[in-house]
Amino acid sequence: MPGVKELAYVVYEVSDLAGWEHFAAGLLGMQVSHKDAASIGFRTDEKAYRWLCTEGPADDLAATGYAVENDSSLDRIVEKLRGAGIEATEGDSALAAARKVDRIVITADPIGNRLELVTGFADAETPFHSDTVLGTFVTGAGGAGHEVLVSKGVGREEYLAFYLNILGFKISDFIVEEVAPGVVADVVFLHCNPRHHSVAFGNMPHPKKMHHFMVEVSDIRDVGLAYDRCMDAKQPFEMTLGMHPNDRMFSFYVRTPSGFSVEYGWGGLLIDDETWEVETLGRLSSWGHRPPEMVHDLLGRAPFTNMPPEGAR
Repeated sequence: MPGVKELAYVVYEVSDLAGWEHFAAGLLGMQVSHKDAASIGFRTDEKAYRWLCTEGPADDLAATGYAVENDSSLDRIVEKLRGAGIEATEGDSALAAARKVDRIVITADPIGNRLELVTGFADAETPFHSDTVLGTFVTGAGGAGHEVLVSKGVGREEYLAFYLNILGFKISDFIVEEVAPGVVADVVFLHCNPRHHSVAFGNMPHPKKMHHFMVEVSDIRDVGLAYDRCMDAKQPFEMTLGMHPNDRMFSFYVRTPSGFSVEYGWGGLLIDDETWEVETLGRLSSWGHRPPEMVHDLLGRAPFTNMPPEGAR
């Protein structure tokens, strides 16, 4: 069944473009693709951009761009959307040029998230370069990374019907964990290529549409270096270093200037649909990923005063 092949890009509406430049380029190691008074873009590979920040008050996800293989596949998705009574609008040439794609169709999922279905997502005119990252960002067939969105009270059956039956995603797995007394995180993970998930949805209490976006690096050292850069810059953390049990990602979570988070990770699992079995796991993290206030409290009570004097070591 024709469907989307990758998460190509995301658009954020942000109130602090300069803060995002410092965060994405300075701390995470991305390359600025363009910058003007109203927007800034960031690259992680050969594509023209992967993140696009436009100025505005929302400080949240504005759109997700999903790449489709070709025009005929896009036409079939549009036919399914309209057949299900879902609006799908062909974007004009100006929007296509701004997004650097050949063709763009705008629709929305049942939660209200704007989706841009595109073909011909352009490469940049110059090779990707980062002064900071030792390895590379992991994109390729897996797309830009993954996003975890908040379901905002919309029933799972409704949004899964949209993503599975119309866009062609498949379920990877589920995680259900009571993260606090009476507070249950119930997350479903979906894939459209070998990356373990390109999108996930949770019922967690969260003020934003987006909980986090994940970028992956090829060199484990880059996780540690980015962790130190963010810590040295006093960038607020959501969770410290840890690993997930489903995609096996070794990562940390840091707050963006807009309040939602970025997961910065290494070693994500790839799915083979021929052998993959869907399961429900009981923990969001197999180890680590602790809230910074918990780590601060534990370290603050550690017996540092029992250490021998410097000259006695």
